[in-house]
Amino acid sequence: MQLVALQNLLDNSSFAILFATMLVFWVHVAFPNLPYLRSLGNAGMAIANLCMATLLAARWIDAGYFPLSNLYESLFFLAWGITTMHIVVSRIGNKSANDMAKRLIGAFTSPLAMGITAFAALALPSGMQVSEPLVPALKSNWLMMHVSVMLLSYAALMTGSILAIAFLIVTRGQDVVLQGSSFGTNLRSVIDTNKTASAETFAAFAVDSMASVLNSGNLPSAQSNLNSNLLTAAASATPTQPLSLRRLTIGETLDNLSYRAIGLGFPLLTIGIIAGGVWANEAWGSYWSWDPKETWSLITWLVFAAYLHTRITKGWQGRKPAILASLGLLVVWTCYLGVNLLGKGLHSYGWFL
Repeated sequence: MQLVALQNLLDNSSFAILFATMLVFWVHVAFPNLPYLRSLGNAGMAIANLCMATLLAARWIDAGYFPLSNLYESLFFLAWGITTMHIVVSRIGNKSANDMAKRLIGAFTSPLAMGITAFAALALPSGMQVSEPLVPALKSNWLMMHVSVMLLSYAALMTGSILAIAFLIVTRGQDVVLQGSSFGTNLRSVIDTNKTASAETFAAFAVDSMASVLNSGNLPSAQSNLNSNLLTAAASATPTQPLSLRRLTIGETLDNLSYRAIGLGFPLLTIGIIAGGVWANEAWGSYWSWDPKETWSLITWLVFAAYLHTRITKGWQGRKPAILASLGLLVVWTCYLGVNLLGKGLHSYGWFL
C-alpha cells in the first residue's frame, strides 16, 4: 500500500515538475537576459527524470517484473527516455551549441515529456494504471530487452524530430544551405561566399558607372546615370530578405543536434525490431506476421533510414531532411500509440475500441 501511495505521488510530481520546467524554458526564451533560468530548467528535467526512474523502480519492486507491461508504464518509461535524451543533447550542446540553441532544446523537449506524463497520469483510466499479472507471452527475458530498447529508440527519434521542427521554425521554412552536421563544413563559409558575390556585383556596377562618368562630358547627366546604376546594383544584390546570421547559426546547431539524436535512435530501433522478431518466433512461432505494430515499426524504420540515407549519401541538408524528420515524429506516434489505442493486433493495449 505504501508503494502504491508513493507511485501516485511520483507520477503527479513528475507532471507538475515538467509543467513548471516547461514554463521556465519558455520564459528563458522570451527573456534571455534573466540569469540562471537555463540551469533551473535543466535541473527540473533532471529531477523529473529521477522521479520517473523512482516510480518505475517502485512498480518493479511491487509487481516483481520489469515495469513495461501496460500503456501507463510504457508512457512513463518513454517520458523518462525523453528527459534522458534532453540531458544527453544538452551535454552535447554545451560543447558546440550557442546560448539561444541551448534554450530552444528545453523549450521543445519539455512540452513533449510533460504531455506524455499528463496523458499517463491524468487521462488514462485508473484501471489501466494498476500493475497486473503478466500474460504468458510476456513472461520472458525478452520483455526487458525488446520493449526497453524500442522505447529508448522512440525517445531518441522523437527528440531528433522535435529539434527538426524547431529548426524549421527558426529558419522560417526557408531552403538554407547547411553543411555543418554531415560533412563538417562551416556555415559561415556559405555566408562569406554570398557576401563576396554581392560585393563583386556592386563593384562591377561601380566600375561601369565610373567609366560612364569619365567618357561623358556632361557631368550632371553622368551623375544621374551613376545613381541609377547604383540603385540597380543594390536591388539586384538583395532580391529577398535573408535570414540573419544569428538565426542561421541557431539553425545549424539545431540541425546538427537533430541529426545526432536520430543517428542514436535509428540503431536502437534496428536492434529493437530484430529482438522483437526473435521474441515473436519464441512466443508465437513466427519471426514476422505483419501485425499492425510490426508493419508500422517497419514504416518507421524506412522513414528514418531514408532520412539518414539522404543526409549521408545524397548530401541533403537543411529544410528537406528536416521536413522528413518532422514527418517521422507523426509516424513514431502512430507506431507507438495509434496502433495500441485502436485495440488491434497482438501488441494492443485496447482502450478506445
